Amino acid sequence: MRRYDDILKRPHHRSLKHPSMPMLDRAAQFAPFAALTGHGDTLKETARLTDRKIDLDENEKAVIDRRLRLLRERSGQHPHIAVTYFIPDRKKEGGAYATVSGTIKRFNEHERKILLMDGTVIAIDDLLAIESPLFRGVDI
Repeated sequence: MRRYDDILKRPHHRSLKHPSMPMLDRAAQFAPFAALTGHGDTLKETARLTDRKIDLDENEKAVIDRRLRLLRERSGQHPHIAVTYFIPDRKKEGGAYATVSGTIKRFNEHERKILLMDGTVIAIDDLLAIESPLFRGVDI
């Protein structure tokens, strides 16, 4: 006689107090789970590259200031501009440079921002370059 022969042929016990677990719930007990939830997203975010903000020298800052002054003087004409500016990243250090073109709606001197007709808001302190047809033939 082997070790468990006495119980091998007995019927399976069914509780009268507790109902049987549905097969779907029973199967879920053995399903794999992600112990490191969000770890993959964190790795992707860490691998995403950002640019450092370029610090302009005094000459480059002076050129941008002169161009902004000319644009402010002619802001009633709603001049067209093309701007390259830095957009800080919300999740980590650094950011990205973007170039947009549009028509100036107004300057917000208090917040040091340029508002374009399409709703784009550009921080003056983040400007890298600014071009406009107004600058042609003007020594800036």
